[in-house]
Amino acid sequence: MLRWTCLGITVVGIAMVGPADVGVAGAVAATHEATAVVEASRLPITQVPATLVLADPVHHLDVDAREPMLVEHPDGTLFVAGYGRDDPTIEQSPRLWKSGNGGATWERVDVGAVANGAKGNSDVDLTVAGDGTLYFAAMGFDRSVGEGTHVVVGVSHDVGATWSWSYLTRDRRVDRPWVRATPGGSQHVIWNDGNGVSHRTSTDAGRSWATRPRIHSRGGSSHMAVGPAGELAVRIAPISASGQQFDEDVELIAVSTDDGRSWQKHVPPGDRDWSPDLADPTVLSRWVEPLAWDDDGALYYLWSEGQELRLGRSADRGGTWQTWTIAHGDEVMFFPYLIGRGRGELAATWFSGRGASLRVNVAVIELGSNTAAQPRVTRAAPFQQDAWVTADGTRVRDPAGEYVPIVFLSDGDLGVVTPIQNGPDGRGGFSWWRIERR
Repeated sequence: MLRWTCLGITVVGIAMVGPADVGVAGAVAATHEATAVVEASRLPITQVPATLVLADPVHHLDVDAREPMLVEHPDGTLFVAGYGRDDPTIEQSPRLWKSGNGGATWERVDVGAVANGAKGNSDVDLTVAGDGTLYFAAMGFDRSVGEGTHVVVGVSHDVGATWSWSYLTRDRRVDRPWVRATPGGSQHVIWNDGNGVSHRTSTDAGRSWATRPRIHSRGGSSHMAVGPAGELAVRIAPISASGQQFDEDVELIAVSTDDGRSWQKHVPPGDRDWSPDLADPTVLSRWVEPLAWDDDGALYYLWSEGQELRLGRSADRGGTWQTWTIAHGDEVMFFPYLIGRGRGELAATWFSGRGASLRVNVAVIELGSNTAAQPRVTRAAPFQQDAWVTADGTRVRDPAGEYVPIVFLSDGDLGVVTPIQNGPDGRGGFSWWRIERR
């Protein structure tokens, strides 16, 4: 790593790792380029007076909805997906709920039978295309051996009334699928299995799925985001296969501008420690490292450096970065999530604290198109979710997943969903939080 200072601005040149995809059939065009980082002052940041107000949450009691995902359909219907540990079997359908009244009430959605491919009991993802088609990715997990079993994707063209399902893989050790739809009409699903990041794509609204070469031959599918012109960005992190594989030197953001046919790969900005021991309480918890695009085609990356939450922006698809600290405090910050829209308008969530002090944080970050401006950060009051685990007979607060999903709602507010897990009397479900922007 090279570091030099000029006029008070620190510029960091990061040497790239060597090509890691040699030998992959139909070799992906992987250009590893140097990454330059312009690091803005870590402190202070522009804190806007609190104008994000939490409305009273709606607690929907049902089966568990661990690590949920949330989308709003163009007709205003809200959908929440999640999974549970309350039923350990693989022979169950993925869990989905909907609300037609802005989150005031919720009902289960029948996504189909296991025999028809609606089979999943672990990680989920949801996305909605511009034409209103819903795409629902899910995976199976054999908890007796700690391995993933398959990845499926469901497609609904009628606002969730009916679903068709396709198996994308039945390989063992699969983990963390993501599904996204591009403005040009293609759909993309990625996942990992200890042998790199796999990629399937559809150009006929999910009726068929073609196999693309692996995006990278090592590492995990940490996150995926789609840009305004169909750009794809994938965060490739060291941990994969549900923690069974650890490739210490894999730290990449891969970007494609040709619908996933070729990829340029860059080392992300920032400093991160990763550990193969996910149960080590002394190591910062990492899994999802979120990416987002705005409507101008700027790429954003959010990550934790312990007691600081860091944001990067790239105007050249990951080649160079500006970075800022957008939150800092006395407690550890971890498991961030990020979405973007407009000109430099972002919404973020993250956890802070441990045990009794564990809280969910929500913020809006505004940068605009002025690359010299400091981010304007508006934060809601942190809150606690009703998710717990029992260890040695003691109930302690738990994130119940590796991120908290957030959406920009069509009425101008924000929406967040958190799990209800192991509550009093063993209750499960989820909480719907509306964050009013005033």
